[in-house]
Amino acid sequence: MKISSRGPLAAALLALLLAGCGMQPSMTQRQPADDPDQLLQEANQQAPAAAARSRLEAANILARQGRAPQALEIAKNIDDGQLSAEQRRRWALLLSELGESQNDPHAVVQAGQLLKSDTPPREQANLLLERLGRALGELDKPLPAAAALLRLQAANDSEDLNDPIWAQLSRLPAGSLSKLRGSQEADTRAWLALTDLVRDGSGDIERLFQQIDDWRAQHPDHPAARRLPSKILALRDLRGREIRHIAVFLPESGPLANVAEAIEQGMRTHHLNEVNDGASGARLSFIDSSGGDLDALYREARNRGAQAVIGPLDKDLVSRLEQRDQVPLPTLALNYGTAERNQAENLFQYGLSAENEARQVARRGRMDGLRRAAVMVPGNDWGRRVSEAFRDTWLANGGEITRTERYNPGQPATESTRQAVSSPRPDMLFLLALPEYARQVPPTLDYYSASDLPVYATSHLYEGQPQPRLDKDLDGVRFIDIPWQIPDAAVGGEDALPFLDSYHQLRQESDPSMFRLMAMGVDAYELTRRLPQFQAIPGSELFGATGTLSVAEDGRIQRQLPWALFSNGVPQPVLSPGSIGDALP
Repeated sequence: MKISSRGPLAAALLALLLAGCGMQPSMTQRQPADDPDQLLQEANQQAPAAAARSRLEAANILARQGRAPQALEIAKNIDDGQLSAEQRRRWALLLSELGESQNDPHAVVQAGQLLKSDTPPREQANLLLERLGRALGELDKPLPAAAALLRLQAANDSEDLNDPIWAQLSRLPAGSLSKLRGSQEADTRAWLALTDLVRDGSGDIERLFQQIDDWRAQHPDHPAARRLPSKILALRDLRGREIRHIAVFLPESGPLANVAEAIEQGMRTHHLNEVNDGASGARLSFIDSSGGDLDALYREARNRGAQAVIGPLDKDLVSRLEQRDQVPLPTLALNYGTAERNQAENLFQYGLSAENEARQVARRGRMDGLRRAAVMVPGNDWGRRVSEAFRDTWLANGGEITRTERYNPGQPATESTRQAVSSPRPDMLFLLALPEYARQVPPTLDYYSASDLPVYATSHLYEGQPQPRLDKDLDGVRFIDIPWQIPDAAVGGEDALPFLDSYHQLRQESDPSMFRLMAMGVDAYELTRRLPQFQAIPGSELFGATGTLSVAEDGRIQRQLPWALFSNGVPQPVLSPGSIGDALP
């Protein structure tokens, strides 16, 4: 049975707590006043325990009178440590109900802390767990949200929780999923097996549902075996729409030929590994795009029977495509155009954008409570574009830029670093730099007595292989990178990486400087196979070699990257803010 916070049970519980649990006052107890203002005035003069009880009663009365916003503010500020166990349960139920009705998920999480120190009756515990799971999901904390909902389902075996649970599990990166793998609950382990199946196989819908049928046979009593989550069932509707033939527009000559070669190697290697592993795969037809005639390229793709296109790579060609009303075939361009928005129907854009990384750094810095940022970028067009992306996101989130230092990469970093952190002193430094230059910055900060200044950087300062002796100067620097470059920090080790066979093969064969581009080729293939899914099921994500990939409203692919911190010259994990939170163990 679903434990609904808005059904008869919730009404009964709320009536119960509003009535003071139906207890009659003894001869020595004062009958509660009907005036909440009087109770609040009395609370200001009372000892802490009595004051907490008076404020709880006032919040109860205000809620009963329909004055929910005021009741919520009072309930949030009650010192619940002064309440008895029964009173704390009343407080938690009231606060969670008010928080949910007033769209204040933080209040619901506050109420849910009761579950860490108390074991209320089953119906009360289940009600709090469901409210807590929903609130944590609203706060973008999928790991504790999933933990709360899985704990609730273990208590009541409700199939109605399948969709909420799947909504949270499907958002978790592999590193967070691993935190659940030690669960003693068989149903939780089965959920994780189903999650792995869908992530690995949603490019081949027919094969995926054969595997799901096997999973259901292995777990016949599991709630999701009895009723699959609706978003998994929606994948079944994509049967017959799979991408079986892809045309790839890459230049065979010119300044981008080496980049194109690395992307192609990643694509070909991964395609062969998928086919060898039993997947149907998609046929790849490579077409030289060096001439730049887009209409001719699409005619050739159609003549070959392609259903979708990967490419072009050249930024100018992508910019020309995004100005059209539509493209002839669903297309995943391998770069981002220069327009503010992509307006072409069926055009998606994907790349390893430094601007995308800068925006993520800005959001993380503000989440970490930092407000004043200094910026160090090279004094070229690349630095200008990245600094603008960081600045716009930082300011939009309420931050302040103290200084932007545009340095000469050919000069020592000493003076530029000093200028960047000089008065007014920032709360953090955003650094865009290649490894040789970046390694000079932390020692310079030490010299100018700014060793405690947090440094946040993009992936460009890391060469992709541990070099403790060289990178020890980067100790303490936080940076983002693709999962394939920082497996220990990203997912807890190589074995948890997506597309592991392709990773091992390309890592062994590749030039480290080209490895990110090969990973991009892998994800380009996977993204294109999943284009029907992205179009039909909003919110779909790919947990790929280059990050967690999702589609913005204008078709541009957004990458969410894991964080790492240099320690003894080696990237180590950084706990994401709010990833576990204070909700549940």
